[in-house]
Amino acid sequence: MMITELRHVAFSDICTAHKPTGVIGSKITNTIGFFNVLQRAIEAHDFSMDRIPGQAFIVLPEAIPFVSSGVGKPTQNPADYVLREYRGRVSAYLRREHACAVESCAVVVYTREAYLADPDVTPGEYSRISILSLVSHVLVAVLASGSGQSQLTPHRLVANLAGGNREAQVWFDYEIRAKARASIEYDNNWVTVAD
Repeated sequence: MMITELRHVAFSDICTAHKPTGVIGSKITNTIGFFNVLQRAIEAHDFSMDRIPGQAFIVLPEAIPFVSSGVGKPTQNPADYVLREYRGRVSAYLRREHACAVESCAVVVYTREAYLADPDVTPGEYSRISILSLVSHVLVAVLASGSGQSQLTPHRLVANLAGGNREAQVWFDYEIRAKARASIEYDNNWVTVAD
């Protein structure tokens, strides 16, 4: 049985971390432990204080024992990679057995209202979340890494700047340059893993 909701948190349609197979990026390895930590973090977080109210980036070091890293060091061996489709694009991903040890964990969680207002939410996803009346928050991403804080990929950074994320609309020019430098450095040193 695939878990699609727990307590008052729903998984976004782009978050695969909870699935038993076919996970791209970070993976939840202990659902009960992870969601106990997540629930406490959501209850403690003031979503009205986020840069865009309702769009939270929450650091969760307590969740490290309950996740598998979403990245690893690139190799030159094609057999170490698998092809997977994610967000409408087929890409090569490092096999999960090459994932690095987890040193940091964070989540992207939106309130229901902020999620439904996100420009990247498809009409089908909007309908799905709209009918889940008990859902108050949506888990958009789990970011478990051994590389320090995960960075946006160059593609996701540009997509956000092009209107894919409301927070990117209020970034200052120096922030965009810093995010671009961090994104390129991260992309040069780490690759996403997949099952």
